[in-house]
Amino acid sequence: MSRRLVAGVDSSTQSCKVELRHADDGRLAGTGSAPHPAAVPPASEQDPRAWWTALVTAFRAAMRDAGAGPTEVVAISVAAQCHGLVVLDADDQVIRPAKLWNDTTSTPEMLELRARIGDKALIAATGSLPTAAFTLGKVAWLARHEPRSFERVRRMLLPHDYLTFRLTGNAVTDRSEASGTAYFDSAANRYLTHHLDLITAADWLPMLPAVLGPDESAGTVDTDALTALGLQGDVLVGAGGGDQHAAALGLGMRPGDLMYSFGTSGVVMGVSEAPVHDLDGMVDGVADMTAGYVPLVSTLNAAKVSDTFARLLGVDHHELSRLALDAPPDTPRPALAAFLDGERKPDRPTAQGLLSGLTSHTSREQLARAAYEGVVFGLYSGRRHLERCGVPTDGRVIAVGGGARSAAYTQILADTGRRPVLLADTDEATARGAAVQAAAVAGAAEVTAVRDAWAPSTRTAAEPGVFPELAWQAYQATAAVTALDAP
Repeated sequence: MSRRLVAGVDSSTQSCKVELRHADDGRLAGTGSAPHPAAVPPASEQDPRAWWTALVTAFRAAMRDAGAGPTEVVAISVAAQCHGLVVLDADDQVIRPAKLWNDTTSTPEMLELRARIGDKALIAATGSLPTAAFTLGKVAWLARHEPRSFERVRRMLLPHDYLTFRLTGNAVTDRSEASGTAYFDSAANRYLTHHLDLITAADWLPMLPAVLGPDESAGTVDTDALTALGLQGDVLVGAGGGDQHAAALGLGMRPGDLMYSFGTSGVVMGVSEAPVHDLDGMVDGVADMTAGYVPLVSTLNAAKVSDTFARLLGVDHHELSRLALDAPPDTPRPALAAFLDGERKPDRPTAQGLLSGLTSHTSREQLARAAYEGVVFGLYSGRRHLERCGVPTDGRVIAVGGGARSAAYTQILADTGRRPVLLADTDEATARGAAVQAAAVAGAAEVTAVRDAWAPSTRTAAEPGVFPELAWQAYQATAAVTALDAP
């Protein structure tokens, strides 16, 4: 008897990962992955066509791993890195490489637009105080620096929109992704084209993708894409979403839960049924992949900080983690403001990392611990901002991302947050969340019902120990120095 499988795609900055799951109960059937071209700030760009190539490679690998036949996959959904700008011409061809979320070159343009619109007006309309990561600034950058390319633009898509477009030929997006552009009001569910009008007068709406609801289908996979993926028949495509938003779906997060993501970027995210507007601009009150919101604080520097210190100390990640945990948690030591490639929250696009408190007695163990604490403390600061905005944080604390495999990250997070840190029994929360949406579309079900039915079990990674009070105070003082770099 033929199986019914659904595919969840996670197209991140580094790679594309695909999970095939059974449509009835979410059991994992097969996985595949393929790398993306490297991209680093400040000018961080990738060719969107490379994403499609990676998706095809990863998808076919997942099909082989699952032993799946061409008619067994019944639905696909794509989650991807947020904010990036993909521009297509009148023939739907890519005009130039996409500027990614961690491209900070549009900072001047974004600051100019903020000054014209007003920060409070932006937060009231979009739920966020946009930084250079947001798409609006990238549109302004393109218009100013590459006017000939800008004149050719007929479609403006986000990364997951582009992959959905390659699958279906339909230009669509969802609330989670649209809410990270700075030209969409997720509470009113409408584009704010007057923000784009400040860049130049244009007929913007035809260039923008239609915004679908969480349970709506984007269409079916077209003939060319079916051939590329090795599929046959009518394969539905979900609306898709942003990577962190899909991770919340894949983890089965509910109000009160907190997710800490230790990937290239760092994220601390909660769940809210009501819109969140932080007038201080630290919390992005973005929409989720249901009908609610996932207020979050996102940083530019997370696991790559420990990557850097492992290289500087000449050790692998396991040894760096061991060194860090061997440092006494309650003694004076160096503090790191981990803004190695600029920072997003707080908005310090030209900042650099700052290590303070070095003495002739500083040890390798203390340096290793400072690297992990610099990341964790930055995200813990974000949690405090979520709480200030009334976001419930009394539920589970779940760590995800590559860094979550490090005992140092989870233990220092447990110590700092004074709560147990859990790991979910799933390797890819984002791909799993995309598969949840695909299953909902395939079964004409509500995505929240599938989310709850598929929620993974968790296990405790770390119990809280000694709160690192001295290190936390030293971090706050060190991070405050970078305020001198404020834009």
